[in-house]
Amino acid sequence: MTSSYIFLTPPGSTRATADETRTIRDGFTLLGFLFPWVWLLAHRLWLHAAAAFLLQGIGGALMDEPGLGPAGAAILLGVNILVGLEGQNFRVRNLAAKGWNEDALIAADTIGVAEQIYFSDRAAIAASDDAAAPDWQNKAGPNSPHGHATSLGLFGFDGGR
Repeated sequence: MTSSYIFLTPPGSTRATADETRTIRDGFTLLGFLFPWVWLLAHRLWLHAAAAFLLQGIGGALMDEPGLGPAGAAILLGVNILVGLEGQNFRVRNLAAKGWNEDALIAADTIGVAEQIYFSDRAAIAASDDAAAPDWQNKAGPNSPHGHATSLGLFGFDGGR
């Protein structure tokens, strides 16, 4: 199954190495769903963890009260679903607030493939800094007839219709 991976570079760096770049999978996190405030603490999201702990405490207290059990269960489940679905986004926003830059979003089957794509692109950019830019003009070959240049779209443009 294809997932999206967000690559973040540290503040003030133009070319980050593999050790400096952070890769975060954009999607559902099972551990965040099962253990919301513990997962948030593990990722140093202190305020989010405190809010999740407080809401789960309120939900647990409501479950003990007669007639308020469904409301407490809804609060508990809501916190779990919220952290499971948006936990990775909380991590990205926290790093962005600290000055990290979102450098790329790559869709790949595994994190290894996404990192290969990301860092191969960085190597190509670094190698092409010294090389001349390629000539991407839409030209016909030297022996091809007039009007047979490559074109985007269904029809070529020969100066008229």
